[in-house]
Amino acid sequence: MSAPPRAAVWLCLALCWSCRTRRQDLPQIAPSKSASGSPIVPPDARPEPRQGMVWVARGPLVAGTPESSLPRIADQEMPGEQVILKGFYIDVFPFPNEEGAIPLTNVSQAAASTACSERGKRLCSELEWERACKGPDNLRYEYGDTYRAERCGTGSLPAMRPTGIRVACRSGFGARDMHGGAWEWTSSGWGRGSIPGFASARGGNSPEGEIVGRCANARPQKPELGSVTVGFRCCAGETNAVEVVLDVKRGPALRAIDRIDKQLLTRILDALPTDATITLGPRLGIDVDHQWLWRPIGNEELYATRLCSGLGQRPACGVVVNRLLFGRPTLLAWAASRHWLPSVEVDRDARDLWMIGGDQAGTFQRLIQYRFGTVSVSVEERRLRENHPPRDKKSGKG
Repeated sequence: MSAPPRAAVWLCLALCWSCRTRRQDLPQIAPSKSASGSPIVPPDARPEPRQGMVWVARGPLVAGTPESSLPRIADQEMPGEQVILKGFYIDVFPFPNEEGAIPLTNVSQAAASTACSERGKRLCSELEWERACKGPDNLRYEYGDTYRAERCGTGSLPAMRPTGIRVACRSGFGARDMHGGAWEWTSSGWGRGSIPGFASARGGNSPEGEIVGRCANARPQKPELGSVTVGFRCCAGETNAVEVVLDVKRGPALRAIDRIDKQLLTRILDALPTDATITLGPRLGIDVDHQWLWRPIGNEELYATRLCSGLGQRPACGVVVNRLLFGRPTLLAWAASRHWLPSVEVDRDARDLWMIGGDQAGTFQRLIQYRFGTVSVSVEERRLRENHPPRDKKSGKG
């Protein structure tokens, strides 16, 4: 093979030198990243440590509970809105913030605020409290996303016990004993709907530990009243002004829908559970003649749809309950009514929906019960025959 012409060699060398020169002339920009790896906003500089307190770094809080995450309380919790909070300090333990001490309770919100101020601190806002509990990973409970009663001793009435006993009851930021003991005052008002004159308390305990033990849980408390089950802990640093503001929408507990949306109905039928399809048979034979809008609590609207097949012969019927989430129905429950066209009615508590069904043996009722975003269906309760007083729905007595 012959050597390349000398002119071609010189041309290649010139082009390579030109490209190298242009690359060296370009400014070298290194991306600025925060400690979490985000290239958007660098974190606040960590200040000097404060004795008995942990630093909650600036970052995002997924406030409340997303609609797709259960359990949740729709009329009390923000629907998972992301807010950015500035860094702040929070006490490791409830006041007096000493490991092994019994938390101070039976104080008003104002007295709690004064006690914090005397130590050069302040009451935490409720979203600061929630951020400190959820940790940098926005967990459901301070210790993780799965409920563990033994971690914080939740699932019983609040009991006064020395702090620090349950070492696993610790958030990702290092705050401890945020659940399992006394409720804790925050500086925040109860910004949910039109209930004036209440403050927000966080933490605490109750027999419904899976619900109360969540970092997003709160309860209204009269600020001027002390209680043996309400204490507090302190924060320090610049206050985060963002607060919970929840518009609570209510309406009739049960309302018949005049016109059923065909596209929504198609999606409801697509999402039927296996036991419903076994009961009703082929989809082409399913008739839908009634639908109700059920509002068990504020900010919660569920669709109860009556489905039947084999009308005019030997019908098979039931009610399916769905929640509309991002425009698509999410299945919550199916209740078979056997051979009767089912009717539904709410009880004194709007969370209790009774369905009436029946077969050759007579009529029966089933309780469709809403609790914390989920819906359960009871077994059939047979009704007494004619000429007998009707059963009381709650007690089962005549």
